[in-house]
Amino acid sequence: MSYNIRYDNHWDKYNSWELRKKYVVQLFDEYAPSIIGIQEGLINQVQFIDSCLVNYNYIGVGRDDGREKGEFCAIYFDTTRYFTTNYSTFWLSDTPDSISIGWDAALERICTYGLFTDKDSKEKFWIFNTHFDHLGVIAREKSSMLILKKIHQVANLSIPIILMGDFNSIIGSTPINLIIKELSDALQISLEELKGPSGTFNGFNVKLPIEKRIDYIFTKNLTVQSYVHINDRLENNRYISDHLPVLIQIK
Repeated sequence: MSYNIRYDNHWDKYNSWELRKKYVVQLFDEYAPSIIGIQEGLINQVQFIDSCLVNYNYIGVGRDDGREKGEFCAIYFDTTRYFTTNYSTFWLSDTPDSISIGWDAALERICTYGLFTDKDSKEKFWIFNTHFDHLGVIAREKSSMLILKKIHQVANLSIPIILMGDFNSIIGSTPINLIIKELSDALQISLEELKGPSGTFNGFNVKLPIEKRIDYIFTKNLTVQSYVHINDRLENNRYISDHLPVLIQIK
């Protein structure tokens, strides 16, 4: 699952994290994804989710200081099924090993990744989780190139690879076209038709249809059984976040 959970912003008021957080965890409990990649998680949000999820651990750091400050692109994983000993975070810039803002981006942007091993089958797979800049056109294109380069550097391309996140890019845009030259859009190869709205970004506006797809899961060397944009709501019909979570089932 990939889920932009929306920052804990004090100005959100009716859509505040305090009002939404229990529903985020309920959603995780209901769908029980074995891997969860979040975007826009601040340290208090990351730790709250970690405290609620049973038998999960997470990898990731804050983008502002490489420790706890700023957005995490954390990856939670079911520790009864998987373990990882090889993981890191890099910045989406020309100096990916240093805390930095890349190209025309407005903010620091990161990608957290890890090599996971299935405890039963011993099979290995890579997970990459990211959040592209919302303003920088060049930054989004360069970020796609950088992540693909990183995948080639660190990953054995013969084993499964999953890239997920909020790419702030629509279908047909250059950042997405670059990625699908090397990885598959899991929606396009899913054995079952898309369940849920066609888009993922709702902007907390319950009156408009959800048509803007900017959150994706891409795969390599995997069979995708199903692809879902989960449109669950709060009790008052408000959205749980300003993005819908993306859930795939693989085999």
